[in-house]
Amino acid sequence: MAGTWISAYLPPDIDPTKAPVAFGERALPKLNEELQSPELITRQRALMALCDLVHDPEYVYQAINIGFLESLKNLLLDADDTVRHKTTEVLFIMSNYNVGRDGILENGVIPVLAQLIDDPLNIARRNLHNIFWMVAQLPAGAKGIVENRLIPALVKKLRIEMEEIQELILETLYSCLQVNTFEALESGAVPILRDALYSNLETIRSGAARAMMAISVPLEGKKQVCDNNVIPVLVHLLKDQNAEVQANAAGALMNVTVTTEGKYTALSAGAIFHLLELVNADSSKVRLNSIKALTMLAEAPEGRKKLLEHLKTLQERELDPNEAVSRAARIAVKVIQWRP
Repeated sequence: MAGTWISAYLPPDIDPTKAPVAFGERALPKLNEELQSPELITRQRALMALCDLVHDPEYVYQAINIGFLESLKNLLLDADDTVRHKTTEVLFIMSNYNVGRDGILENGVIPVLAQLIDDPLNIARRNLHNIFWMVAQLPAGAKGIVENRLIPALVKKLRIEMEEIQELILETLYSCLQVNTFEALESGAVPILRDALYSNLETIRSGAARAMMAISVPLEGKKQVCDNNVIPVLVHLLKDQNAEVQANAAGALMNVTVTTEGKYTALSAGAIFHLLELVNADSSKVRLNSIKALTMLAEAPEGRKKLLEHLKTLQERELDPNEAVSRAARIAVKVIQWRP
């Protein structure tokens, strides 16, 4: 005779690791209450559910208005690894949206996040630096990181962090260097960035060269780059197989060779020969930065003399389809042909 059989398995759409989400307008307030629960499993399940919801920017907006960020700030300092992991994950997902980045800045989340910079959990630190990277893409975000005095900590971590996180730190540092270079210089960033230029990873070499370009804008930065023997390393990177590395190395040389010491150090390192090889590169960014660096070197009599022998190469670039490259080539030709 037929009978009823009740399966011992949960329905396929039920996830026991996530808190059940309430219906309609009650969904987010209920989760916020559960985030503050003294029960560890309740906090964990609420975070798991929240990770799914905040992929929708509308939920991010609602969550910030309800006051989720205060709950998340408290959970960042939770003793449980899973809670810290999922809390940083929620904040990282939120930081992908402008409303999330604004909320993180306005609600003072950055100084609390900074307390996790030495967290023993790799994934929590990775999420942390992902958040910093996303927030730093806003001028106000980069300013917020600088104002919270995080540059020295980021510089220090650049030397000892795992490579995946080093890439993120370099992205964040570059944005912050647009706001303030002096804290990085005082923290000894130049020799640490120089060491990163030797990395086996193209992304780290490229990021370090780009940061070096930014940090060498002020005079003190140019001086430290020369003092730390960085110029020969940058000249070597002009031969790199990656176009982005070449472009950033040429850009850093462009800035450093503004000074007389920078010019003659680059000339001694054979920069002209390698830069001329990049004048006809496929990448317009490589061509532009190389031509600008050559223009700086042409201001030295020895550099002008060498470049006169290759004037035709630069004159051909005056017809470059890229207007910025064409304009830079015209300026370079004028500087090379200048007579005292």
